[in-house]
Amino acid sequence: MTDVTRLDDLLGPLEEGIWEVAVPKESVTEPLDGGWERSVINIPTPGTIASYRKGHYHAHETVAEWKVHLDCYDPKVHPVLHLLDDAPLLLMIADTFITLVAAARRGPGGYVDMELKEQRRTWQVLLLAGCALGLIGVWIFGNPMDSLGGIVPLLFPVGIIALGVVIARRGISLSERALVSPGSFFIGISLVVLGILTFDIDLEVWIQLLLLILASWAFGSAYMSFSRVARGRRRVPEGFFRRLGIGVFSFVLAAGILIVPDTMLEMLMETFGILVFLLGIALASSGWRLREKMRAVRKDP
Repeated sequence: MTDVTRLDDLLGPLEEGIWEVAVPKESVTEPLDGGWERSVINIPTPGTIASYRKGHYHAHETVAEWKVHLDCYDPKVHPVLHLLDDAPLLLMIADTFITLVAAARRGPGGYVDMELKEQRRTWQVLLLAGCALGLIGVWIFGNPMDSLGGIVPLLFPVGIIALGVVIARRGISLSERALVSPGSFFIGISLVVLGILTFDIDLEVWIQLLLLILASWAFGSAYMSFSRVARGRRRVPEGFFRRLGIGVFSFVLAAGILIVPDTMLEMLMETFGILVFLLGIALASSGWRLREKMRAVRKDP
């Protein structure tokens, strides 16, 4: 009988203070059991194909291996604490920047396995979408406060509506065509209605709410970081000085939002513009590389 090796069987070092375990895919025969769930929203990581969670375990799948680390808080149980400790705002910005730069330098990836007609359509869409996003990013960077006024009044209502749809969807079973959780369905529908009503709220109210959320997020991350650093190096397996730096810069960001809110909002929107521009470059680069790959394949005898 063939031995079965699960991914979970190789994660012991995480319980001993190791920050991350990299497991080659050929080392496991049954990588993910039923306890793992696909995670849609994550801090971007270069080379990641998909992410999965199982309690405190967070796995990033790459082409050749599984990279698994332990989150301090399970996002399903403690979503706010997870954001403050495991996903600080500054870390999300920095890792998004690194991931987009890496994506811009990466080749066309799995697109080369498509049929020729699909490849042609794909590189054209990628190139056009990349150029469009690049131009939008440049405009946001050059007009940060005008962009803020256009994005924020849509961001919050649409976000509330989307959250309501997700919660309401959990209350019904499409396969059984039945209401399985009246409470979730009612809360979800209520949030959808609330989101629609909030389209009439003044821009100034949304900006104040945005500042409050960002300042609270940054202050909370600073507090969590300093608390873990104060308890010694064993509490920060990801790196003592890395976590200390996150705490210091999170505190500076939060203080800046409270002291000079307009300046910080402008800087954050400029950063957002840069990220949108880099996303456009990554898409356009992927499309161009796919086009060149197609040409090379055609020339191959």
